Amino acid sequence: MLKVSQTILILTSGIIWTCIGILLISIASRWFHLLTNLQLITSLSLGVIIGTLFATFGLSRLAKKNITRISNFPEKASIFAFQRGKTYFLILLMISLGMFMRNTSYVPKFVLTPIYLSMGLGLLIASFYYYKQIISSRHLAASIK
Repeated sequence: MLKVSQTILILTSGIIWTCIGILLISIASRWFHLLTNLQLITSLSLGVIIGTLFATFGLSRLAKKNITRISNFPEKASIFAFQRGKTYFLILLMISLGMFMRNTSYVPKFVLTPIYLSMGLGLLIASFYYYKQIISSRHLAASIK
């Protein structure tokens, strides 16, 4: 089993959150042309407001808990330990639900657009907590030496 440092685990989490955030925003942006002007303005407004709130009050806490959990690992841990084991099931469930909603006519795109924008923006914003942790731990390590 591949074992990596805590820094690599934190960086992996940050990169994955960033990439998924960008992916969700990208998917939502492909639906913009299907929306009326009012739907587009509403979707963008809701996406930004809810995404920012979601990042600030939800995902940032999750990122901080994840950073603390990773920081308590031994110096080297499994590359897959960047997320808790039960989180993998939740991720699979969310991907499946997202695929279902995207590929069915039950949920209109003007409803999906702000959902995808807010989730994507929330993940993108919260991913910077991981990068901040890496930078601050590097500064701390440099000041000790």
